[in-house]
Amino acid sequence: MSRRAKIAAAASVVGLATVGLSGCGSAGVKVAKSDPNYNGAQLFLDHCSGCHTLDAVGAEGSAEKLNDRQRINGPNFNTRPETMAQVLYAIENGGFTGATMPENIVVGSDAQAVARFLSKYAGSERPKSLTASG
Repeated sequence: MSRRAKIAAAASVVGLATVGLSGCGSAGVKVAKSDPNYNGAQLFLDHCSGCHTLDAVGAEGSAEKLNDRQRINGPNFNTRPETMAQVLYAIENGGFTGATMPENIVVGSDAQAVARFLSKYAGSERPKSLTASG
């Protein structure tokens, strides 16, 4: 199977997973509609929630236990912070490893909106460092 065919197949799986997640009791976007990041949150829910976890949109796509992990499980963004540059790189290049995430799953202003949203909301449940003072 060619690389393009694999990417198309992965995108189909992601799309179906997202449709299935949205239709099966997903908690949905918890970001206020008045928040400037609402559009990015909705785009993340629509395009990324099948493989990533983030409470701000009710997404539960990451594996909780290593033994439960599947190839399409992406990072848990409740505990993993991201910068806009990191998110844009991952969107444009199919993640950091290129293993499963389709390249350019969103593009242009949609990619910018997802990156802004994720850079603000990712890492909200990151454990505090035990060595930090104060």
